[in-house]
Amino acid sequence: MDMADLIGPDAIIASAEPRSKKQALQDIATLAAGKTGLDEDAVVTALLKRERLGSTGVGHGVAIPHAKMAGLDRVAGAFARLKKPIAFDAVDNQPVDLVFLLLAPEDASAEHLKALAQVSRQLRSGDVREALRAADGRQGVHAALTQERVGAA
Repeated sequence: MDMADLIGPDAIIASAEPRSKKQALQDIATLAAGKTGLDEDAVVTALLKRERLGSTGVGHGVAIPHAKMAGLDRVAGAFARLKKPIAFDAVDNQPVDLVFLLLAPEDASAEHLKALAQVSRQLRSGDVREALRAADGRQGVHAALTQERVGAA
């Protein structure tokens, strides 16, 4: 699965300003709902339910909130780069400033896991995180997310 298949430039917030984890999830859910046709409240509810199982803050300033949703026909992503890092209960206790949302069809377990693994691999790279933080606008963020990284760990 290719990152460009998961997210387009129009599914990116290059400079979000949430004041809390809940507001960050709300902001990115609003964007994702608009791109997928899903009900915004349903997306927020699904994300908050998932967060109650354990934080999706994976460390190094990155969070990958995700949920399975009825009404989707493919895995879809949205991304927000935050102006100021926020507390996210991440595994390393560091604030988060890069948030990649993944939504998958209810019956797409394998597809969901492949997409989650792809996003996780990409954002695990310090070079990618650095490029995302330095990128200029939506197009720059999209390029940093989707360009192939040789030797990325």
